[in-house]
This record gives sequence, C-alpha cells and structure tokens, in this order.
Amino acid sequence: MTVAGLLLAAGAGRRLGRPKALVELDGEPLVRRAVRLLRAGGCPLVHVVAGAGADVLPELPGAVLVANPRWREGLGTSLRRGLASLPGHVDAAVVVLVDQPALDPAAVRRVCAAHTAGAPVAVATYAGRIGHPVLLSRATWSLLAPYATGDRGARDFLRARADLVTRMPCDGAGSPADLDTPADLARAIARTAGGGADDRVAARRHQEWRNGRPR
Repeated sequence: MTVAGLLLAAGAGRRLGRPKALVELDGEPLVRRAVRLLRAGGCPLVHVVAGAGADVLPELPGAVLVANPRWREGLGTSLRRGLASLPGHVDAAVVVLVDQPALDPAAVRRVCAAHTAGAPVAVATYAGRIGHPVLLSRATWSLLAPYATGDRGARDFLRARADLVTRMPCDGAGSPADLDTPADLARAIARTAGGGADDRVAARRHQEWRNGRPR
C-alpha cells in the first residue's frame, strides 16, 4: 500500500498577518518543516496544497506543489483539491496542517500503522482528544467530500462516520497545537530556542489546546 502525505498550506494566515506556509521557525519555513515531517513519518510522496503566497513559496524537495485557486473559500476546498491530486496508486493520505510545527513523525507512523492493520480512517489523539495527523483511505474520499465545505475539513466527517475511525493515542509524540497569532509564534520561537521557562509556556499552550480553547 502507498500512503501519501497531504499538507494543507493554502491559508492567508489573517490573524497571524501573513501566510503561515511562509513563516519561519528555527530558520526553516513551516511549509518545508511539514514536508520533512511527513517524509520522516514514512510518506514517500507528499503533495502540498498552496494558495496564498504560492508564488513565493520556497523550494520543497521531495514534494509536489498543488495549486488551489479556490483557497479563499476555505480549508474544505484545499482538502478536496489535495485528495483529487493524488495519483491512482495511492491507497491513503495522511493529512496535516502547515501551522502545527510541534507534530512528530511518530504520530504519522502510528496512523499509518493503523491503516496497515485495516483501519479505513485513523486519527491521532492527545489526552483522548482528536487532532492531527488524520489518515483517510481512498475508499472514504468520496464519503468525505460533502462534509469538506467552507472552512471545514474532515472534522464533521469524522464525527458523522465514527464507525470508520480508529483512534491512535499519540501522547508523547508531539503536539497538534497550532500557530494562529503572533503570540503563538513568539512562544514557538522561544521554545525552539530552549529554556525551562519557555518549556512551561509550551506546556501551557498544549494544555489550552487540550481544553478546547484554540480551534
């Protein structure tokens, strides 16, 4: 089975003030960092759905760039466009968002392992709460399409078709906390620079994610 990585990186990052794909963390653009995550997690093919800032994206070795001219309509268009772009030999896609730089390749490997064991859909969970990455087998893509509208990705589909979903605990394998604001980015930069106080801030950010305050 071939499992591809699908990176959604088309948003304008309005609250952050610039496209998130172009934001640098530890000297590396988030889009390149996320491609590296998927390849390290075992995805031999990675498609990157781009929109805002697509004309100035950095080179992405090991990835295929997929333009989404409808990116302004929301995340759902990027998910559908990305899935449609994958070649016929791809059996499943591991979906991640560009603004979650604390994800770990181990989480990608865990959802892939669930698919190898027969799961049509596998999602990472953190403290029991669903996050990314999300693996979607090809057989579910047509089922997903009606749910992926506006700024909704796979979330409503996962709720409606819980019978298809295998939840894979990924505690200790990174965090799906996202970068939405300049303050989020400042904390992430501080964390990568090291320091105990910064680690405590990062832990608090993850706790906020677990409690459902960020999106």
